[in-house]
Amino acid sequence: MNKKELDFTVFCIENIAERLNKNGAEIYRLITGENNILDDYIIPNYGTLHTQGKEYIVNDIIEYMENKGLNL
Repeated sequence: MNKKELDFTVFCIENIAERLNKNGAEIYRLITGENNILDDYIIPNYGTLHTQGKEYIVNDIIEYMENKGLNL
């Protein structure tokens, strides 16, 4: 992961946490757990996701998390 991807990951974690009224550490555990959303979805789709607005990014990742069966 390069610096831009790392910065984007932090942006995603913090904004998802804010939306879901959770803390960043909890969201980090969710996206790096057995579903590995960070490495399987967020980083591979960085090129597309980072060009979108914050609301789109947050909604897209939350929808992906729900589709993976995560209890949010």
